[in-house]
Amino acid sequence: MGLDIDLQSIQEVRDLIRCAKKAQEIFATFDQRKVDGIIGEIACACEANAEKLAKMAVEETGFGIWQDKVLKNLLGSRITYEYIKDMKTIGVIHEDGAKGIMEVGVPMGVIAALIPSTNPTSTVMYKTLIALKAGNGIVISPHPGAKNCILETVRIIQEAAVKAGAPEGLIGVIRLATMEATDALLKDPNIGVILATGGEAMVHAAYSSGNPAIGVGPGNGPAFIERTADVKKAVQRIFDSKTFDNGTICASEQSIVTERCIETQVIEEIKRQGGYFMDEAQSEKVARFILRDNGTMNPKIVGKSAQTIADMAGIQIPSGTRVLLSRQTEVSKKNPYTREKLCPLLAFFVEEGWQEACERCIDILQNEGAGHTMTIHSEDTDVIREFALKKPVSRLLVNTPGALGGVGGTTNLAPALTLGCGAVGGSATSDNITPLNLINIRRVACGVTELSEIRSKYRVPEPERPDILPQKTEPSCGGLTAEDVEAITRAVLAKLRG
Repeated sequence: MGLDIDLQSIQEVRDLIRCAKKAQEIFATFDQRKVDGIIGEIACACEANAEKLAKMAVEETGFGIWQDKVLKNLLGSRITYEYIKDMKTIGVIHEDGAKGIMEVGVPMGVIAALIPSTNPTSTVMYKTLIALKAGNGIVISPHPGAKNCILETVRIIQEAAVKAGAPEGLIGVIRLATMEATDALLKDPNIGVILATGGEAMVHAAYSSGNPAIGVGPGNGPAFIERTADVKKAVQRIFDSKTFDNGTICASEQSIVTERCIETQVIEEIKRQGGYFMDEAQSEKVARFILRDNGTMNPKIVGKSAQTIADMAGIQIPSGTRVLLSRQTEVSKKNPYTREKLCPLLAFFVEEGWQEACERCIDILQNEGAGHTMTIHSEDTDVIREFALKKPVSRLLVNTPGALGGVGGTTNLAPALTLGCGAVGGSATSDNITPLNLINIRRVACGVTELSEIRSKYRVPEPERPDILPQKTEPSCGGLTAEDVEAITRAVLAKLRG
């Protein structure tokens, strides 16, 4: 009788990690130029297959729009490569002779990369590029719902990497994707760091594994349209974001918050651009459909169009509707409209002024998505500054679509598909993750002063010391030297032998 599938998957993980570790030890001897050549070839191969892999992802998962996934694949490959290609990550990465400091990039080893089903192919590309740029190996754990497109992406990457000179085994992927396999990957002592992108449970498992981890929880970013905003552009940007790949990027907007004085103008513009405000009965019906009895969001809505969601929930909406909206006044875990919805569905809040809107945005973020991302549409620099000072987010995006702004597509943030949420969001960092998050830095520091000089500079008195005792001397042996004693001893011994 053969081994159970879970035991086979655990053994597969151990084998993959062992091979990746051995390959990474060789890879760690490569210089910056050789590493950069390898990741350049990987980026080219991913770019060449961007459309094919995008279509595979949509066909397998049922999430999103293939044309938008092409752009995501380019973000995860070419755009990421262009951003990281000139980074110093291998060997001496910084030197300051005047201060006597030298910094050396040290790879973390083998990266465990968990891949979500919402952005499967693009996340594989991105995580592989940043892992290898930092001198690491990588073992990829696919989401079971996107396994085939992930395996094909890895195959393309492996082929390009080996052809460019990477050691065999440097890039591994779990083919027997089970919960036991993922658990074994996370807890293996040979893992240098975990890159976890996905739901709260998975991120918690990564941080509970005993290995270092960089995890990303859910987003739930509100979009505030302030009275000085260009309302037409604000709505356009929000809708561009929320409909991009049908809202599967976690940085996409989840609520609109606006001021009473421009409420009518905002509503009219939303309707003009294809938004549909559900009535109370429709909102209730959709709410019951999207929130399951166990308090989690219904995965059937992920990456689906507004029309598909309406059909599944059993409501009638106008033809051509791009985004569904529901008027709300309360924020809670039991209210699905005030949580992350990875589809073209938005809550809509109206507040008296920007101060009340500020508090409403904080309530939404503290309900879910703290530390992630939010957007503000405004021309008032003072209001923007106040939001920047108070919001519990790692990215405050100004006058730009949330989805593409957060991942560095329409902003100058680092291109990334893993967005740190900072301490407030339970993450180890607030960065858009780059290769610099995947190296340790060994610092070489030369002495530049003496202890006595430090004491003198800060006028710290010398500590009291006991009197120095005279050194002990060897017995004098009647005034004879050590050489005399040795000579006499040899003579005596010779005489005794004779």
